[in-house]
Amino acid sequence: MMLAGYETTRFKSKLSPTASKLAELAVVDSGSVLPSGAACEAALAKARAIAQGNFVTRYLVEAPPNVCNPTHMAAAAAHIAKQAPETMTLEVLEKEQCEAMNMGLFLGVAECSDEPPKFIHLKYTPKGGSNGKSIALVGKGLTFDSGGYNIKAGPGSLIEMMKFDMGGAGATLGAARIISALQPQGGPEVHFLVASCENMVAGHGLRPGDVLTSASGKTVEVNNTDAEGRLTLADALWFAQEKCGATAIVDSATLTGACLVALGDEIAGLMSPTDAAAADVVAAAKTAGEKMWRLPMEDSYFDQLKSSIADMKNTGGRFGGSITASLFLKQFIQEGVQWSHVDMPGPVWDWKLNLPTGFGAATLAEWVLVQGKK
Repeated sequence: MMLAGYETTRFKSKLSPTASKLAELAVVDSGSVLPSGAACEAALAKARAIAQGNFVTRYLVEAPPNVCNPTHMAAAAAHIAKQAPETMTLEVLEKEQCEAMNMGLFLGVAECSDEPPKFIHLKYTPKGGSNGKSIALVGKGLTFDSGGYNIKAGPGSLIEMMKFDMGGAGATLGAARIISALQPQGGPEVHFLVASCENMVAGHGLRPGDVLTSASGKTVEVNNTDAEGRLTLADALWFAQEKCGATAIVDSATLTGACLVALGDEIAGLMSPTDAAAADVVAAAKTAGEKMWRLPMEDSYFDQLKSSIADMKNTGGRFGGSITASLFLKQFIQEGVQWSHVDMPGPVWDWKLNLPTGFGAATLAEWVLVQGKK
């Protein structure tokens, strides 16, 4: 009921005459479906928290790029931290701090924009302390993607929709809102990470053919400036492991048009090198009621990413684009870290209603809750 009551009104000069006026909701049950007493209250509290997280995600994804820029994303993270000051802390790294950590891939993408990049790090620490483990959610945070010098042009380029290219970041922050409301106890520290920037075009910006050096030290030949999301994610994945000590990570991103072609507009692609890590995300998605389908990570496809002058290129050939993108990200995952990648360009948006769905927040939060029970 809460999700159905969400309406987009803040960018309209006046409210719709059909605007919802729901003031109260009563849950009536014979006792055969809902649990009773405290268990019922807990179930309703979880449902309410999930709706709130979904709203955060929708709120961010629906906002136009002249409103939702990297600074706005950081302000949204600050709002989430403010809701639970005992357990949520926020650190926003500015360009100079990212330079000190040699985040050359992230900053290479951000270089063209007049909007300053923001590296957002929200951390949840359970009351009474964690179990000593650390996990991370990493979201792609491109608040607008022009494609750079490989500019999005022509029918089907979807440049007018590129405000939703921070859908993974929106889901990550939505999950943070859910966790801040539920306050799970005794589990791991949870790090919510977003390398937020714009991908624009300017004389001093990233060019096709440039070679960038990542925070991990790996070098990347940029053969397509429109494959920028994986560059920002690579440095964020490094931060999750090196600075947060995360041993289990899920990244989520509106990463490839290839995934939209393969799975349509209702299903996200899931890729992971390990069955156990993939199974955790699949189970979380099933509980959340969000659709995902696991795609293979064919190691031989990495041949498409080989470069003659750098460690790798950032794109492969025409075929298997979602898979080669995941293989690129895999190069930045340390041995022993449980990692899954969610490619979600289709389901973040309701293409019939032309509105955001809030996809991903519930699944990511459920994954965090499951990790806390291990």
